[in-house]
Amino acid sequence: MRVAREGGRIQSSVTEGIVSATGRTVSEPTGSSIPNMIQTSAAINPGNSGGALVNLAGEVIGIPTLAASDPQMGGSAPGIGFAVSSNMATDIARQLITSGKVTNSHRAYLGVQLSDVQQGGGALVVDVVPNGPASKAGVEPGDFITSADGQAITAASELTDLLATMQPGQTLDLEIEAQSGSHKTAHVTLGEFPAR
Repeated sequence: MRVAREGGRIQSSVTEGIVSATGRTVSEPTGSSIPNMIQTSAAINPGNSGGALVNLAGEVIGIPTLAASDPQMGGSAPGIGFAVSSNMATDIARQLITSGKVTNSHRAYLGVQLSDVQQGGGALVVDVVPNGPASKAGVEPGDFITSADGQAITAASELTDLLATMQPGQTLDLEIEAQSGSHKTAHVTLGEFPAR
């Protein structure tokens, strides 16, 4: 079967998008988390990602952005995607128009690269951004974060999910086991997630 294409891409495609949840926190491949996403069944692929997610009244409610991945299938999970809300998209667009860059992403920034710990749980600090919030609070590469604000951390994703619920300027108390085996508490004032 042959498919008609215009300029190498299918133009003006429309897919159905059932909204199954709102307020989802989604982790990107980079390890950062995005809060308040809309879960939808709308197809998200290079041909139609970035289009509008509309309601029955024709009002834009979101911008499809990320497709859920299924490690067992080696690709995206069919029928599960996530859209940035129209409120967030409007806010970011307003910042870009006004100043030419995103000045407030509303995303808290810790300034570390994390990895899971295979035995014993926790989040291993693989790297620390120089002069970032964690660095200023004394967090170092090789530290194990075992608790954040009294909440046990058994995986790196738990910490990134917690950060997604917080705002720049808030403080976060991290319980840490250093490589030497000593324990310390880092009082981190979260920063603004840097524009990319």
